[in-house]
Amino acid sequence: MEREEALQIVKGQLTEHRYIHTLGVVETTIGLAWKYGADPKKAELAAIFHDYAKFRPKDEMKKIIQENGYPKDLLEYSPELWHAPAGAFLAEKEAGITDSEILNAIRYHTSGRPGMSLLEKIVYLADYIEPGRNFPGVEETRELAGKNLDLALIQSVRNTIGFLMKKNQPVYPDTFLTYNDLVKNRRIDE
Repeated sequence: MEREEALQIVKGQLTEHRYIHTLGVVETTIGLAWKYGADPKKAELAAIFHDYAKFRPKDEMKKIIQENGYPKDLLEYSPELWHAPAGAFLAEKEAGITDSEILNAIRYHTSGRPGMSLLEKIVYLADYIEPGRNFPGVEETRELAGKNLDLALIQSVRNTIGFLMKKNQPVYPDTFLTYNDLVKNRRIDE
């Protein structure tokens, strides 16, 4: 699928603000893909579809999670997490994307997971650092992204966990496991 076709499909599912965010994620993802050696075309497509289900009804996302083999415990956590697996499912069913690397990058861009692929790491991080983001810690993470992918990911996951804890919100277990996996297996080739 070509970029313009993918963007047209996604644009109809997003608010204008979220579409602008998506464009920022796309450009950031492509840059990270070139820097760290991922396939830029796959990265671009995963980034375009990363928020495909963001504004679907919660009942629709819940049903997708319940009926398609996704972890049921996901439903015990913030619905903000649900659009990632629902988006991967819908990108396959509605847009015909069948590449498992692309689908996994969409599926895990909110929670992360242990053993993330290079493409999954890049989309996760690009979503966090795209130019439209402005919150405490994002600049430091952007700087790290220019030097070391794994260290930038560790920082982004640490910031996310800290943010949720400060708000007394539960943290999805895979996010903790992602942090631990990254710290134990990070590549420090700065």
